[in-house]
Amino acid sequence: MPASLEKSQFLLAAPSSGSGKTTLTLGLLRALARRGLVVQPFKCGPDYLDTHHHTQAAGRPSLNLDLFMASVGHAQATYAGALAAADVAVVEGVMGLFDGADRMRGSAADVAEQLGIPVVLVVNAKAMAYSVAPLLFGFKNFYPGIRLVGAIFNFVNTDSHYRFLREACEDVGVEPLGYLPSNPQFVIPSRHLGLSIDAAVQYEAIVDALADALPQTVDLDRLLAVTRTVAPPPAPPAPVAAGPAPRRIAVARDAAFTFTYHQNLAALARLGEVTYFSPLADAALPPGTDFLYLPGGYPELFAGALSDNASMRASIAAYCAGGGRAYAECGGFMYLGQQLIDAQGQPFAMVGALPCATSMVGARLTLGYRTVAWNGLTISGHEFHYSTLADHGLTPAPAVVTNAKGAAVAAPLYRQANVWASYVHLYWGESPAFIEALLASPPPVAQPA
Repeated sequence: MPASLEKSQFLLAAPSSGSGKTTLTLGLLRALARRGLVVQPFKCGPDYLDTHHHTQAAGRPSLNLDLFMASVGHAQATYAGALAAADVAVVEGVMGLFDGADRMRGSAADVAEQLGIPVVLVVNAKAMAYSVAPLLFGFKNFYPGIRLVGAIFNFVNTDSHYRFLREACEDVGVEPLGYLPSNPQFVIPSRHLGLSIDAAVQYEAIVDALADALPQTVDLDRLLAVTRTVAPPPAPPAPVAAGPAPRRIAVARDAAFTFTYHQNLAALARLGEVTYFSPLADAALPPGTDFLYLPGGYPELFAGALSDNASMRASIAAYCAGGGRAYAECGGFMYLGQQLIDAQGQPFAMVGALPCATSMVGARLTLGYRTVAWNGLTISGHEFHYSTLADHGLTPAPAVVTNAKGAAVAAPLYRQANVWASYVHLYWGESPAFIEALLASPPPVAQPA
């Protein structure tokens, strides 16, 4: 096969969560980018925290590859299109290699098989030596649809420890590619289910420390060599259809609202002109807004600042009261309510566009894939939140919401006038029909001067 048709591309997976694959992914992204390579990051599954960190480490937007929220064809086209402009693709897996929404469905192994890319296993070897051999053997041979080509070990502090691990690899036919030692400089604090996004965390220093250390104990040249494989051709560009007059779409984006899918934003950009604004720092919505998107995030961490920005709260409240079209999900949903009650029970005034309050008191995790059937449409997404709805007068829209097993769950889609809200992070990157339906609602009522 001509070398010009091959690129280094691999999926970093692990036997289980907590093995350090995100830490290793971030270090590899930065270390490879330092070599002058264009490195394209991807994330298996619905995670929007890891992609945030990937983007900073690689200098390119990280894209989600999720086989529950979207079709195989969409994932393949997303991957091929982004890889075409890059030298290397690094795909971070989700949970354990074979953990999916339903057995293997949507797992990292499923993604690797559908993309036809090799797998590199990240193993927490802190309390393991030659006994890693049967673990590697099992992961290599359990499912013939994937190709496990190498292993990198985490929490290995001596060359003698690594020698046992290397011998285990050689005896089962998995190439040993190196290790990462334990180091407090490499630790990124966790918040909720993912990595912290706190500004106080010296994120750049941590990633740079990882990138400094990796070439000393991981054979990057060999990693790139054993993962070279045929690059899929990108799909031809879709014809651009003539559309209505350009819409002005306002998207909240700041430290409080960061949970977005890059493909969702790209779909919005095809429907109108996207303008980003900050509910924390800006005084009002962008002028002439036709559609407002308030994504998820951590508004509870910034409840005081969001509440203090009274002019922005008033601007959004007036827009919604005047019939403005809006979609708010999870953190955005919390922001549109009357109050946000923090974990200590202190209430903070929010926008007040929806008759509800949300509370972090006694926070408990609600998590899982969701499929929403509404208005003749079916759209999938992911629910992930700790807050709960307090007193509210919201009316659910006539939608049926189910989980990955097809069982009904209580995750309503609410509607008030032209404002829709839900705790579910919906994925419309493959088909914008859901957003188009919201845009088809009656136009905003003109406000008096």
